[in-house]
Amino acid sequence: MTVPAHQYVRFLFLRVAPGWRELDAGAQRASRRELGETILRHRARMLVRTFSLSGTRGDSDLMLWQASDSIDAFQNLQTEIFSTRLGTHLSIPHSFLGTVRRSVYELPEESASAGRVTLRPQDSRYLFVYPFVKTREWYALPMERRQAMMEEHIRVGRRHPAFRLNTLYSFGLDDQEFVLAFEGDDPSDFVSLVMELRETEASRYTLRDTPAFTCIQMSIWDALDSLGGALEAVAEPSGPDDGFVPVAELHEIPNGGARRVYRGHDAIALFRVNGRLHAVSDRCTHGRGSLSEGVLDPARCVLTCPWHGGQFDITSGEPLQGPVRAPIRVYQVKLDGKRILVR
Repeated sequence: MTVPAHQYVRFLFLRVAPGWRELDAGAQRASRRELGETILRHRARMLVRTFSLSGTRGDSDLMLWQASDSIDAFQNLQTEIFSTRLGTHLSIPHSFLGTVRRSVYELPEESASAGRVTLRPQDSRYLFVYPFVKTREWYALPMERRQAMMEEHIRVGRRHPAFRLNTLYSFGLDDQEFVLAFEGDDPSDFVSLVMELRETEASRYTLRDTPAFTCIQMSIWDALDSLGGALEAVAEPSGPDDGFVPVAELHEIPNGGARRVYRGHDAIALFRVNGRLHAVSDRCTHGRGSLSEGVLDPARCVLTCPWHGGQFDITSGEPLQGPVRAPIRVYQVKLDGKRILVR
């Protein structure tokens, strides 16, 4: 008998100590970049999505939504995070662990023939996360009655099709029984959904469904920028009329490499391929992915977004393959000695 593979999921909430913002500007920028590059390295080994909680929670600043076939991957990432310079200023106010598996209830949208159970995040702006615990009385009810109440629950959810629910099972792995994570774009509509679910019969058997988190999905660089402190320096144009601004040193971008840089407050994806430099807006026009994390085909000058596979012509910024539809901005690049300048 083949045992089906299960994917483990962790929601890691991080808080930055106020003392980090008192460091000098250079130390803040260097530590932020070190942490970002550390997290990006682990994306080759597991799914990692980054979220900001600035403006939505008072006890957390960042959240990493992680999924892997091995719990060891979560430990390795956390160890490396806390080994960085910024990691010395981080704490973990909340952490939830669970696994993806099929529901014990008959849910019409599930396929009995599906194989591996895996997490597939979409490109919603928000992720609403909370731990969930049922009462003991719930499990004493006959299966038929629980099934009927879950069907009512599902009917309510279908009245709000803009939200996608991810249910993680935590029995024996963590303090809660489940972790619920709703993906969607409208916080107000999510309030309406939760209010309707409160009136279902099944809600009588909810023991705990807090704390609740409103997480804003963004690239790792945007999430780190949301921490505040010293942002990237705003450079002045190199001449009175040409508009070019120095953004990096040539040695900082190895051949075949990429880097997120800033021109004023504009985030730019800078690529160096076969001796040539290319610069485009770093933010994908579809799902807000960071294009500096994407893959550039040097032969075709085609840039692929790391989030959903959309493609752009890096010379014109025009979209080539969905789901992207809107073009990205293209910047002019030139060298001044070893300095890279963009306009």
